Amino acid sequence: MGPAESLAQRIGLRLRHPTLVHQALVHSSYLHEHPDVASAHNERLEFLGDAVVNLAVSEALYARHPDDDEGLLSARRAAIVSTAGLARLAGRIDLGDVLLLGEGESTRGGRRRPSLLASAFEALAGALYLDLGYPATRDWLLRLAAPELASDASILTLKSPKSRLQEHTQRTSGERPQYRVLDATGPDHEKTFRIEVVVGGRVLGSGVGPSRRVAETAAAAQALESLVAETGA
Repeated sequence: MGPAESLAQRIGLRLRHPTLVHQALVHSSYLHEHPDVASAHNERLEFLGDAVVNLAVSEALYARHPDDDEGLLSARRAAIVSTAGLARLAGRIDLGDVLLLGEGESTRGGRRRPSLLASAFEALAGALYLDLGYPATRDWLLRLAAPELASDASILTLKSPKSRLQEHTQRTSGERPQYRVLDATGPDHEKTFRIEVVVGGRVLGSGVGPSRRVAETAAAAQALESLVAETGA
């Protein structure tokens, strides 16, 4: 049984064209190392799947949260279709286990990397859409994301630390947080960033991560903790 068939069995869907799902599992690093085995990687399917996932989630949130305004609906959707959110959905079906990665990408932990898992999940959604159609793909997505879709979390818990910090500082001082890279170490494919966040000339927090976005988010979270400790708010 190939990886596409194995995944289909795991998620309970009967494929008409397994080659589409197989392509969704092919990372560009695998194609580069095995051009004679794989005919294409999954990036075109990722492009399509991004639209499929966004539409399915938007429809469901609109129907299930009739009292939410546009801002709250957008925040709920962003929490689900963010890199972290999609990686969480990918983890529920053990998608990383069946991805076809190049040797280097695999040894560097690509099967657990949130950005890679999120992209592969979108590619899978695109492949299922082409193979099974929108209704079947939508229904599968909604079953998988049911806990997030049903959540009544407040907008504060849905917003990212960076958004919450910016709203706080603009409300209290009119200043916008500035993020400064302190250093970036390691090879290009495996860098570690250290970033600090500054508001009005004052360093409020710092963070470390494998990308600028992750490090900035960690810095913003530390800044919020510092502000709460200072104000008690």
